[in-house]
Amino acid sequence: GGGSAPAPALEARPSGAASSLCPAPHFLLPDTNLLLHQIDVLEDPVIKNVIVLQTVLQEVRNRSAPVYKRIRDMIQNPEKHFYSFTNEHHRETYIEQKRGETSNDRNDRAIRVAVNWYNEHLKKIEDEEKIQVIFLTNDRTNKEKALEEGITAYTCEEYIKSLTANPELVDRLACVSDEGKEIESGKIIFPEHVPLSKLQQGIKSGIYLQGTYRASRENYLEATVWVHGDAEENKEIIVQGLKHLNRAVHEDIVAVELLAKDEWVAPSSVVLQDDGQNEEDIENEEEKENILKTSVNKDMLRPTGKVVGIIKRNWRPYCGMLSKSHIKEARRHLFTPADRRIPRIRIETRQADTLEGQRIIVAIDGWPRNSRYPNGHFVKNLGSAGDKETETEVLLLEHDVPHQAFSQAVLSFLPKMPWSITEEDMKHREDLRHLNVCSVDPPGCTDIDDALHCREIENGNLEVGVHIADVSHFIRPGNALDEESVKRGTTVYLCEKRIDMVPELLSSNLCSLRSNVDRLAFSCIWEMNHKAEILKTRFTKSVINSKASLTYAEAQMRIDSAAMNDDITTSLRGLNKLAKILKKKRIENGALTLSSPEVRFHMDSETHDPIDLQTKELKETNSMVEEFMLLANISVAQKIYDEFPEFALLRKHPAPPPSNYDILVKAAKSKASFYHNLEINTDSAKALAESLDKAESPTFPYLNTLLRILTTRCMMQAVYFCSGMDNDFHHYGLASPIYTHFTSPIRRYADIIVHRLLAVAIGADSTYPELTDKHKLADMCKNLNYRHKMAQYAQRASVAFHTQLFFKTKGVVNEEAYILFVRKNAIVVLIPKYGLEGTVFFEEKDKPTPKLDYNNEVPSLTVEGTTLHIFDKVKVNIMLDDSNIQHQKMRMVLVEPKV
Repeated sequence: GGGSAPAPALEARPSGAASSLCPAPHFLLPDTNLLLHQIDVLEDPVIKNVIVLQTVLQEVRNRSAPVYKRIRDMIQNPEKHFYSFTNEHHRETYIEQKRGETSNDRNDRAIRVAVNWYNEHLKKIEDEEKIQVIFLTNDRTNKEKALEEGITAYTCEEYIKSLTANPELVDRLACVSDEGKEIESGKIIFPEHVPLSKLQQGIKSGIYLQGTYRASRENYLEATVWVHGDAEENKEIIVQGLKHLNRAVHEDIVAVELLAKDEWVAPSSVVLQDDGQNEEDIENEEEKENILKTSVNKDMLRPTGKVVGIIKRNWRPYCGMLSKSHIKEARRHLFTPADRRIPRIRIETRQADTLEGQRIIVAIDGWPRNSRYPNGHFVKNLGSAGDKETETEVLLLEHDVPHQAFSQAVLSFLPKMPWSITEEDMKHREDLRHLNVCSVDPPGCTDIDDALHCREIENGNLEVGVHIADVSHFIRPGNALDEESVKRGTTVYLCEKRIDMVPELLSSNLCSLRSNVDRLAFSCIWEMNHKAEILKTRFTKSVINSKASLTYAEAQMRIDSAAMNDDITTSLRGLNKLAKILKKKRIENGALTLSSPEVRFHMDSETHDPIDLQTKELKETNSMVEEFMLLANISVAQKIYDEFPEFALLRKHPAPPPSNYDILVKAAKSKASFYHNLEINTDSAKALAESLDKAESPTFPYLNTLLRILTTRCMMQAVYFCSGMDNDFHHYGLASPIYTHFTSPIRRYADIIVHRLLAVAIGADSTYPELTDKHKLADMCKNLNYRHKMAQYAQRASVAFHTQLFFKTKGVVNEEAYILFVRKNAIVVLIPKYGLEGTVFFEEKDKPTPKLDYNNEVPSLTVEGTTLHIFDKVKVNIMLDDSNIQHQKMRMVLVEPKV
């Protein structure tokens, strides 16, 4: 049983919340299930003095990584007084498994032995007041055995309810019902779930299919299951109706059984929101399910199945709002999540009155067969709905953006201040402090990743350098800072908040290439002739001292001003001249320039409210910086791929399947009769780029922008991948055979890996096992792609929210708009002034539906005799619809043409 380490907590005097069951000072010792299920309660600051046994910690680690991490954090937090005790390596508490004893029973016994041992030792400590250890367990047999052995044991609920000064803790208890006693009332609604072992057999033998369950936002009685594996047929299975959905929740991994072909259905086009308050109203559900089955076209039928069991639950804490029960004094209420794909959750709370109108977080505990909704518990109140801080917090949580403050463990790996460059740092570095380097960024930028220089050399050629912050010098592989950065994956820019990927000391100071300070960099240096042809490329770690940090506008002013001829300005002019040639070459190669109307808000400096929206205008200098960033990224991609063909981290942009362009081609055709030479060719990126350039009209100047916006919608997502796991490297939008991200390591983790690969390639840094493991890299790419996608969605949601704040004060606004898409019962319009997109619906809840005629070929929609075509110019009224406080949205109404 190992040596005898002293047990922690024996010297400490516990002073926690007063318990009516155990008034004397005491420690708590929970078992595994209690930690797993009641972690939300244990995290509360009121709960202190807890002993976590190694037996328990190991089991938690095997069963739930997120909970394990939360416990480790509590053990490290000095204010919580959580102690871990290695009882498995302690002579007096180590026990062997007996014959015929399950490992589960052995672990339960090990826990009781440790509680007893603690209580024996605490008796020996001279103290006027007896200190004891209380065993917390929700397991009936374990509790009975403990009581027989003379241990004080309570269930979580008994103990929490005894903390009379803290009644709010009761709300956080997870509802864990003993399997035997299902909630009293209720007939069985759902079929039983097949146990896991049977599911696995069934999947092997092909009776069941395994896949990811995706609930529908539009219709709560419908979902699709994306089947895992390479089965091309039945990639996507439709599931319809409450019983077939069988308590699966969005993102769960489920097992499905296909239905017989005569039971297959078509994806329904109706919108059904779950608005029932009354749980007993199952008849009503059946009526709704019948709506789904009406008017189905035979060739629309798709493979259809039913969920037979759950392989893995992917529940997370959900943001949303309480729908207070109509019954006075009720404790049971329904919670409505902000994400429409998540079912409502039933919770018990005594504070319903204070929680009304608040955004709260709720966790799901379970979903019994006789309950219309899952059961859960209240976790946290985020603040008032509609409030800016609260809504930002909801937005981050719902997009799974890690945004908590950096932990002590992470911060401990930052360099100690004051920081300076040492001899050791200079070992594999060139001193480039003499060069006239400058940076060009948007105004107010504090995380400056890149800087540039350009000078003429003796032979008359030009030397051009791109200098990138040497972030990988500060973030070493595998430490807590590195783990946190890879988990975040990217910096997220919201309208008035930046969620950094790395702590501020690095992002805004030591790694930010500010002017007039020495900074470590990774440099990519080319020798070019005046035709911008690359003659030599080299990479080196360096130290630089930027001579100026300029905004795009300042740089533009210098280039244009005849009076200025200093070194920095001369360097900028050289860069600008080369950039124009590089851009021209890229476009000749078939690169696409697609505009997207990016909107920026001007904030009121006092109230931080948005005042007016402006659509971003691009200066020549924006394009100048971009050209050299692209060139550096391509040069580095080529270099790391040559060195490491199996594990280079690259970025690709797949060509869209031709059918993606249908809408674009139709739009151009429908307008071709008005504007000659309007012909969009989508055979290749080059053909597309050229036909977009030609599609100009003096009478309709906005036409070209609309076509480009529409083209953007046809594109695929660009993704990171590992070169040894893929064979298509091409970047469609940039028309480059190979590409990666090297130039923004402060705000993108992919760039840090690329820096590490490049450093190994040039002998400036050492490698490590994970860097050359293509499976690990492929997994990392998957996470980075996910984080980038979520960051993008979060940014869009932030713009949408600020747009709503802006229109809240405006009342009704009348603006001109262009039709982007035509739908069966609506049009999607773009309002250039605000870069805002919205939908005009022609069917409203309590109004008669107008006569609608939709023509998919043109595309056009005729509303009561007025025909609307794609790209038509219209006038709309815009207003904020806040009738549903949780889902506020912009409402648009067509004013001209009058319908």
